[in-house]
Amino acid sequence: MLTVTWIRHGESAANAGGASSDPALIPLTERGRAQAQAIAESIEAAPDLIVMSPFTRAQDTAAPTLRKFPATPVQVWPVEEFTYLSPVDCMNTTAAQRRPWVQAYWHAGEPDHSNGPGTESFHGLVLRAQTALQQLQGKTGSVLVFGHGQFMQVVRWLILLAPQRIDAAAMGSFRGFDEVNPIVNGEAVCFTFDGMRWSSAGVFCRSELARDERQR
Repeated sequence: MLTVTWIRHGESAANAGGASSDPALIPLTERGRAQAQAIAESIEAAPDLIVMSPFTRAQDTAAPTLRKFPATPVQVWPVEEFTYLSPVDCMNTTAAQRRPWVQAYWHAGEPDHSNGPGTESFHGLVLRAQTALQQLQGKTGSVLVFGHGQFMQVVRWLILLAPQRIDAAAMGSFRGFDEVNPIVNGEAVCFTFDGMRWSSAGVFCRSELARDERQR
């Protein structure tokens, strides 16, 4: 039996409303670092494997857990966040400033469209999530994955809704699912794999700080 716990990174500067440029280098806030420490304190038993995104905010969220379990193997996988707006166009902008571009992207509903260098299509995101799930299926025991909200959401969506085609309708389905089932900073999504199929073990808060985040 395999148990995979996907943990969303702590609050980042962008989550807190700050301007950002390189999506990979957005740092945690003081609150985010506190969430990372609380996550580590909430984990009682050493996992068999820790996986983390290459992005700074995910690795910094994982850091206290890595220090707590120094003997646990650690791997960096391409489970980074979905970057679909051009980093060049979004240079030094806030989430609020990008909101109209986000809405336009999802309204267009073009799953194979890419906005240029440094971005990927929605179809590419889905393929990346499917690859991660396939890699995990070869593992046993307990795995922690420190990642990002939309990537975690597409994993949930693939497991729970099992879309047969990645087309405009599927893209709309995902967007609705993402908006109705938010994952807050520091929150976790757990799945088990019995060798045949994935099952959801639910969404839960890794700390009081995550519970506070959901109530904000």
